Amino acid sequence: MALLPIKHTQLPLGPTEKHRLSKQTTSSNGFFKLMDGSPKVHEDAWSAVEECQQMEGVFHSHLDEKVRPYIDLIDSLRVIGIEKDLALPAIAVIGDQSSGKSSVLEALSGVALPRGSGIVTRCPLELKLRKVRGGIHWKASISYRDEFIQFDDPSLVEGYVAEAQDKLAGVGVGISDELITLEISSPDVCDLTLIDLPGIARVPVKGQPDDIGDQIKSLILNLINKTETIILVVVPCNVDIATTEALKMAQEVDPEGKRTLAILTKPDLVDKGTEKNVLDIVRNQVIPLSKGYIIVKCRGGTEADRCQDLLSDATRMERDFFRQHEYFSGLLYEEKATTQCLATKLTQDLVDHIKKSLPLIYEQIKKQLWDTKKELSLCETGPPLEPQERKSYLIDILTQFNGIINRLSTGEVVQHDNLFIQLRSEFEKWKEHLDGSKETFHRTVQEVVMEYDLKHRRRELAGFNNYSVFEMVVQRLVVELKGPAINTMKIIRDMVQQQFTDVAKTSFMNYPFLQCVSLTKIDNIQSTQESLVQERILEQFEMEQLVYTQDGIYYKSLNECKAAGGEKASQDNCTDWDSRSNYPDMLKAYYEIVVQRLADQVPMLIRYFLLKVSGRMLCREMLNLMDESNVNEILREESEVSRKRIDMQNRLERLTLAQKKISNFF
Repeated sequence: MALLPIKHTQLPLGPTEKHRLSKQTTSSNGFFKLMDGSPKVHEDAWSAVEECQQMEGVFHSHLDEKVRPYIDLIDSLRVIGIEKDLALPAIAVIGDQSSGKSSVLEALSGVALPRGSGIVTRCPLELKLRKVRGGIHWKASISYRDEFIQFDDPSLVEGYVAEAQDKLAGVGVGISDELITLEISSPDVCDLTLIDLPGIARVPVKGQPDDIGDQIKSLILNLINKTETIILVVVPCNVDIATTEALKMAQEVDPEGKRTLAILTKPDLVDKGTEKNVLDIVRNQVIPLSKGYIIVKCRGGTEADRCQDLLSDATRMERDFFRQHEYFSGLLYEEKATTQCLATKLTQDLVDHIKKSLPLIYEQIKKQLWDTKKELSLCETGPPLEPQERKSYLIDILTQFNGIINRLSTGEVVQHDNLFIQLRSEFEKWKEHLDGSKETFHRTVQEVVMEYDLKHRRRELAGFNNYSVFEMVVQRLVVELKGPAINTMKIIRDMVQQQFTDVAKTSFMNYPFLQCVSLTKIDNIQSTQESLVQERILEQFEMEQLVYTQDGIYYKSLNECKAAGGEKASQDNCTDWDSRSNYPDMLKAYYEIVVQRLADQVPMLIRYFLLKVSGRMLCREMLNLMDESNVNEILREESEVSRKRIDMQNRLERLTLAQKKISNFF
């Protein structure tokens, strides 16, 4: 039997062990044996052993103050979501179904977790154990998705965890990869964080999908594949360790066993005659692992019911089991047995792993920060994350939009289609229509003159004329221009609305709320202004029924008409135009004035109300959005570019905060 070096242990011994110690069995090199051949602690270690008995709490480490900051650091990095960017040191607990995983976690935490047959752990459970002092009693919190519940009754843990699993994985036997975080603060626990994963299933049971085994393996591999993860494999002592699926999976991702620690459970169920085989496994002689093996004896279901809140009782019972065992008692003093030993080793391994990983994590964060900043600088700018800055940003983009609309309304800015060229083209068409109506007007007037005595003569003597007849001719023919004027207005309205719409879609490309609001306002304003312009145009044609112009303007038009025919009319000699034969030329001169008036007035009305006034109204209504309280909704983005930018901004914030936290440890 191998001799053991004298060393302090945190496992206190009872009077039976003291009686069995014999100084005569101590070798000269400091190793010793008991009378019955089983290795035990040297008598000189008793002062340390008894001092250890006085330590507060069930699990205690003299490194508490040194290890806690490192564990809290990793937990804080996990809270801010840094695992979206890089892997963090973690301990993942895996095992076949009914391997005793839950019992091990109960032994470490002192609380009951969901138990039963089949898949009990259906979601990854992050178990944060926090040792507290200073008279602080037991308290806990559970969080998942948007839920966060605090409580101070240990008996509620099992129900809260089961409820969380039902919400995330559905009621039944399904699984989910969504994380549940259970944090327990107590004077009786160690400082440790573990992630419990669903037990490995080989055959689906009723209600489970056929590929449930593959789903569970995929979930487990996603975590244990990462080199930053310590793999805690739970294996029952009463099975062939080489055939356990959990250890096989650990060997696949960690073939050298550098980051795998195995826990042997259920030592009370070992068949007689196979105890030495278990000892060989624990002593790393069968499947070597760098972190080795620890054997534990956890409470059974009925024991858990009796001592659910007495972690110290469970620890004593476990210690007594090993101390009194014919074969396993020696493992106590090799520090390869009991949950106490497991807690100490896990804590130390995790902290050592964290310390070793921090420089690499820090370098990864620096590189990702650089890459993210560079990528963000090439990405289209968007709203900032700070509320006050978002308000200013909203003001800026609305001001920019209004500026484009104002310049578009005055012809200072050109979209892909020049609005004023389009307007001028339509206004020229309107002028061409007016000019084209002259021939019809002149022909109608000539016919009226020629047929006057036959169709229009009343009580006047021969040679005299009725002015109202010719006035009605003018009025009737001018009214026929009303329809084309309205049509021109509608065409222009569509052009202006399209241009305004293009500006809104371009300016608010990534903001669905702003785009929807602006397009609605454009349509409403254009509809309102269209009705107003139509009313003004109709008023203009009503005024044209007056058949009026200034004498000077009229004679100027007469002279121009006469000059076209080689003659000249004088304003002082209107008697030259008193003959009925001159009426066609006289009415022609007046129609020229009407045409000119309508050629200018209709486009001016259209341009003023549909472009200038509507642009001003749109700008004013968009500015009113600044008074809206829900800036976040206004600036909500949905485009792929914006989603990518928001992701990068969030990543930048996470990485910056993580870098600051880690830098405090260098």
